[in-house]
Amino acid sequence: MNRRRVLEFKNDSYTPRSGRACRLYYSTERHWEPDYLKGRCFELGLEEQYNRYQIRLVVSYLGAFFLLHIFLTVLHCLAAVFLTSNHIYVHVDLLFSIVSAAVLLLVLSINFFVNFVTNHPWIMTLSATIATVVAVVSDIGQVIYSEHEIKWKLEINHYTYYLCMVYMFLPIISHTVAIIMGTGVSLIYISYYIYCLNFVKINQRSYNYFYIIMDLLHYICFNVMGIYYRMMNDMLTRSSFLDRHQFIVEEMWLRNARPQESRLLNAILPSHIANYIQSSIKERILQTETGLRYDRHRHKSTVGMAIQIHPDVSILYADVVNYTHLTTTLPVEDLILVLHDLYARFDVAASHFNVQRIKFLGDCYYCVAGLTSPNPDHAQTAVSLGISMIANIQEVREEWNLNIDMRIGVHSGDIIAGVIGEAKLQFDIWGPAVDFANLLESTGEAGYVHVSSTTMQMLNVEGLFVKPGTNETMNTYLITGVPPRASVRRTLDYSGLFGFDPKAYHEPIHNWSSYVDPTTEQLEDEFKKIPVGGIEPICWIRDNNKEEYINAEVGHVFVAFNDSSLEWNYLRRPDYIIKYTALLVWIMGCCLIYLQLVTIESLCLLCIAIDILVFLFLSAVLAICWYKKYCFWKSEGDENKIYSRCSCRIFNLFEKIQQSITKRIVLYLTVVFLYLIMISQILNNCEYDLFQLKFIDARLFMYQMDADICFRPWEFTKMMSLLIGMSYTFARIPFSLKMGVCLLEGIYFMVVVLLQYEFIFHHSKTTVPYMPAEAAHCKRIIVMLLTFYFKERRVEFNTKMNFKINLDMKKKQESADLTNASIKILLNNILPAHVVEVYLTNLANHELYYENYDLVSVMFAMLSNFQIDLSGLRVLNDIITEFDRLLNVYKEYYVVEKIKVVGGTYMAACGLDYTQAAKIGRSQKNALVIEAERASRFRQSLMTAGNIDYGEINDQEEVVFVMASFALDLMRTLFMCNQAYQKKPFERTLKLGEICIGISSGEIMAGVVGASQPHYDIWGSPVNMASRMQSTGMAGRIHVTEESALILIEYGISSTFRGMTYVKGVGEIPTYFLDIDDEYNFVLLEEEEAFEQRQSVKSLRSTVSHNVHYDASSYVDLP
Repeated sequence: MNRRRVLEFKNDSYTPRSGRACRLYYSTERHWEPDYLKGRCFELGLEEQYNRYQIRLVVSYLGAFFLLHIFLTVLHCLAAVFLTSNHIYVHVDLLFSIVSAAVLLLVLSINFFVNFVTNHPWIMTLSATIATVVAVVSDIGQVIYSEHEIKWKLEINHYTYYLCMVYMFLPIISHTVAIIMGTGVSLIYISYYIYCLNFVKINQRSYNYFYIIMDLLHYICFNVMGIYYRMMNDMLTRSSFLDRHQFIVEEMWLRNARPQESRLLNAILPSHIANYIQSSIKERILQTETGLRYDRHRHKSTVGMAIQIHPDVSILYADVVNYTHLTTTLPVEDLILVLHDLYARFDVAASHFNVQRIKFLGDCYYCVAGLTSPNPDHAQTAVSLGISMIANIQEVREEWNLNIDMRIGVHSGDIIAGVIGEAKLQFDIWGPAVDFANLLESTGEAGYVHVSSTTMQMLNVEGLFVKPGTNETMNTYLITGVPPRASVRRTLDYSGLFGFDPKAYHEPIHNWSSYVDPTTEQLEDEFKKIPVGGIEPICWIRDNNKEEYINAEVGHVFVAFNDSSLEWNYLRRPDYIIKYTALLVWIMGCCLIYLQLVTIESLCLLCIAIDILVFLFLSAVLAICWYKKYCFWKSEGDENKIYSRCSCRIFNLFEKIQQSITKRIVLYLTVVFLYLIMISQILNNCEYDLFQLKFIDARLFMYQMDADICFRPWEFTKMMSLLIGMSYTFARIPFSLKMGVCLLEGIYFMVVVLLQYEFIFHHSKTTVPYMPAEAAHCKRIIVMLLTFYFKERRVEFNTKMNFKINLDMKKKQESADLTNASIKILLNNILPAHVVEVYLTNLANHELYYENYDLVSVMFAMLSNFQIDLSGLRVLNDIITEFDRLLNVYKEYYVVEKIKVVGGTYMAACGLDYTQAAKIGRSQKNALVIEAERASRFRQSLMTAGNIDYGEINDQEEVVFVMASFALDLMRTLFMCNQAYQKKPFERTLKLGEICIGISSGEIMAGVVGASQPHYDIWGSPVNMASRMQSTGMAGRIHVTEESALILIEYGISSTFRGMTYVKGVGEIPTYFLDIDDEYNFVLLEEEEAFEQRQSVKSLRSTVSHNVHYDASSYVDLP
């Protein structure tokens, strides 16, 4: 799945431009819609866990409600005690308030037993219903008691607060239940209001209907506001939950991936070098991603410094006798099984004796004891490992009925070890001690460990059989014995042997379908750590230390991030739910317009004009915000549909509002200002002086005054309550700004009530007997300010925590991507690129990876006359690095793979991923591509002229030409390096030597074997022949077999018959040198020359074939 949140935005996405089609981009908004978020929870199987998370949230919010309700109850009691002029009936009001508050809190307190209500969720609904009934009955009961017993008509006191309680604070999970309960509360209050109205007088009946409609609209508005809040809160909560879930998965993946990365790197390199290589790889990735130029020279020189001198170690060389016969006679499946079993046994034994395996060299396995950590018994462990390896190969020989054995040489001394090159990083060792250990192996006897006198002096020979060695020029010894049984065992399980879990390797953030879902218990433990905006039970805070976390992140009052840059980034976020806010604003605006027009008795043209303008403005905002959704719905999600320029401009305008915090603040302040103007029109049409005169006159002459001569005070208070609620509920506006706006609205209300129209408000209904009515009005607004502050603070807190989680998740994603990229680089440094994914799949399925290729061209290139010391290795590192860079050029176009570097020998192959090479476009014209196209045209012309039979053509034979071109470029590179060194006065004494290259082509096998380290290798006759071509070749020449020469002639490259060359195991065969001029270019043939040379080679082949018969079984590895 694509990343679920897109925080970046292109401002010109919908900017109309000539020649550019306008399409609808709705994917980001779609991710914020309720049905999508709920569908994601179901899709990921998280709905049950989300319900548990919701229960924890509502219980936490219930704690905040307890504090709010207790505070408001105390505030009401204090107001009743200190603001009433007569305390005779105060005790009744206090009794109603305290008893109802106590019962309400007692009923709701059962929800703090989280495990109980989780297992019995109906308890939450029942307790919320009982609490609501207690609150409403107490509120209405107090009014009824005052009217019947005290003969004092009171205004309903807490209906707005209780509606807010139902939608915002009570532990109600279901939206449907909340809506039913909110509607029920409203109907109860409306029914009581209708009951209280006087329908006796016919002339007042129309007024009563208006009053009922006005009261109904107030309840509708508060219910709509409550429903909006629950929907938005559910969207934010689900979004936070999904983000947190993704964050947890990323964190858990990263927690496992980092050790995987370290184990994988340590499998390639010793730990003292692996740490630097690991940081170097990540540094290179980061510099590439940030657009910085990677300093290859600094990297190269630093890697060169990784070469170290290791004194007092023991080197073990092991050679499989009859290895060539093994690789050329067994089927590929059996060969891979045998080699894996054999080398995996060796790896397990090396791990048992704490010996560092260096690498495979075909039939040679060599390692070092005492390398990774000082070991005074390094000689003993090396010899013990050698005895164990002999026992292991003898078991394999008996099990598979193979004629194989092992020669082993061990010598102790000082070595140089490290990493050279830039691609396929491989740890290697050099020095006279290494050469001598190799010599001991080659002159040893099968089934024995051949040791030098230096090593012999360090051994405890008790329990070992020792006899004189085979080297007559020096004192050497042949040793055998009985190995520990733990070091001789078969490796049956192919998974986990490499210290690498393939199932943990995946695209961590961006592909939800590939991750391994953590256990439910782990997820629930992590979800408990999510901070919430309410008051949690003390045990939760103590267990998770969330209180310190919250204090460290945001402030208590304004809920602002303590980090100003973080706060600014939070404010700049897009508002993807603004269309829902626009719908709420439009509904509230229509209701306020109606309430204003009904409240104003006289005809007010200015009011009507303002209302029309406000209605048009709000309708325009609504249309702009919902037009994109409408187009998406109408087109059924088709993003390829082309829209008109007008639609494009509407899309663009909407997204500018959506993306810009400044434009949203302007829109917010405009809406609040328009609401306030509409409400204020009620005051402007009031004849205040006339009201005072008529009120005094009514009192003097004892008649009932017309209450509508000015305006209805409680209607104004209710409308101001709606305005405060809307000012707080507006989404994605800075919380501090909303607080400031609501405080100004409260101050404005206080000025109107206490100063400007104090007489009117004073003579309206109150909520407590003998309490000044203006105090009751002010108390209502204070309650609304506090209630919506608590509500919005909770929303703001959760939103900011979600934002912080997103930031943390982004960092985790970057870290995971870095680790993932690092693992990719490491795997690609062990295996060819096309093998990595297939190998991981096979390993995960407990299978070995192997392939059989019909045609692969193999090259061995040996640098001769090198002095193996620190200065010589530095030069060798430079040359190999340049070869690797050249390899990258070929790999980009023709997929030439570096197999290994052995001493000064560079081994590569072409054709291991020929299908990929065929897919690579060669539109970029460089010298390499131009030469390849020329050669292909030349061959095609020979075919067209009839000089080549179409039946003799193999489409994959291009790999031979590519391999030959690469070999020639190696010679050019060495020449350029030689010239560069000669220009440096302090390095003129360094001799770069010459290069001898051998190439052979044909059918090979490839696979991955080994236990502690996955090792990719290739086997077959072309590998052996290429090695023989190099060893029997000449410096400065490219030595090829007859088959390769014949193919290259067809590509227009001239070759010279070298003569009959003796190849071990085959005898004398015709071989060829490729013709190269003084400028290091191939000598090219004309068509007639190519035909004649090709016929000459064929003629020679037919002659030689009577005398030379190739038999794979004749390959015998001689001492």
